[in-house]
Amino acid sequence: MRLSRYFLPLLRETPTEAQIVSHRLMLRAGLVRQEAAGIYAWLPLGFRVLQKIEQIVREEMNRAGAVEILMPTLQSADLWRESGRYDAYGKEMLRIKDRHERELLYGPTNEEMVTEIFRSYVRSYKQLPMNLYHTQWKFRDEVRPRFGVMRGREFLMKDAYSFDIDQAAARRSYNRMYVAYLRMFARMGLKSIPMRAETGPIGGDLSHEFIVLAETGESGVFCHKDLLDMPIPGEDTDFDSDLEPIIKGRTDLYAATEDVHDQARFEAEVPEDKRLSARGIEVGQVFYFGTKYSAPMKAVVAGPDGKEVPVEMGSYGVGVSRLVGAIIEASHDDAGIVWPEPVAPFGVGLVNLKAGDAKTDAACDDLYARLTAAGKDVLYDDTAERPGAKFASMDLIGLPWQVVVGPRGLEKGLIEIKNRKTGAKEEMSVDAAVNKLTLRG
Repeated sequence: MRLSRYFLPLLRETPTEAQIVSHRLMLRAGLVRQEAAGIYAWLPLGFRVLQKIEQIVREEMNRAGAVEILMPTLQSADLWRESGRYDAYGKEMLRIKDRHERELLYGPTNEEMVTEIFRSYVRSYKQLPMNLYHTQWKFRDEVRPRFGVMRGREFLMKDAYSFDIDQAAARRSYNRMYVAYLRMFARMGLKSIPMRAETGPIGGDLSHEFIVLAETGESGVFCHKDLLDMPIPGEDTDFDSDLEPIIKGRTDLYAATEDVHDQARFEAEVPEDKRLSARGIEVGQVFYFGTKYSAPMKAVVAGPDGKEVPVEMGSYGVGVSRLVGAIIEASHDDAGIVWPEPVAPFGVGLVNLKAGDAKTDAACDDLYARLTAAGKDVLYDDTAERPGAKFASMDLIGLPWQVVVGPRGLEKGLIEIKNRKTGAKEEMSVDAAVNKLTLRG
């Protein structure tokens, strides 16, 4: 993509309303624009990151055996009355009426609707286990939306729902999602720590939050330091096998959010040199809540003995839009964002230091064509901006690699490559640069 034809509205000054790093950088780097309190338009650069994150989530959900659907954003109030949550949910729920005075709501979550879909079609335990998921915009009317996309009112979420015949099978479904979450966050360049957590309005008595450590995290977290460096399950993980050893290796070590933290237990179980107290950002949460929804909504199946039983359920959420902010909080420096390669909006930023110079333009055009043909996403700065402004912009938007082409270097047959994360710079030939960047996959 040529920058001269792209929509990238950068801000030179820090917006006064932005209180945390991710909010400041997302506004300055032209990722989002606030349209109302807690509601954002996603601009081209931010939307590309959102799509990259969503695709990683989709791949790991599919790998774990979940099946993708798409449910509507508007839901009938009657469904929520069946479960008993309509009045209990509180003012965060946006309640509306259509022209026929039918009561609707803008869905904050989808347990009721997916249970209604399930009960309409599934009759036998032989059709289980089942896990249905979708990625959809949600709305929760936060009393004080703040911190940009970290605590907005409208947000993009992946939510999945499992259905099983008994508690043992439901626990296996829970374990699949637990492992899938470990993999998906690691693929985004994040170190996530599963921690025991409150279940809140979702319900149930088993839940883990997946926490990314950051100074600006919204909650205090306490854990054993060894959890930071545990190996991530590989791509060849068999999700139909017994995953309990993977879970146990983590749950045997203390990890809890401040809501459920037990200081006495923390000090008793964790050696002093292994205790970690920090701030954290929740990027996903898994719940097992049994028959909380299936019993009142009569989502039943015939078991092996022919008797009907309510299915055992769990739900599993990932804050897709929140992850953009979380990644920035975990990966930035004084100059701007430092994107992990798997979620970067473009893999390479190509900088023409003298646009309009025939030799420089020709070299950049050649590089752009070769890198694009090799499958690299390239943002080509072909504008007439001064070099200093171009370098500052590239650092701000945080693309993993910068390729700098100027007349002086070309006279020696060389261009410069900069690694955004390390700041390391190398001069090399055009062919060597293409090989270096394309061999990275």
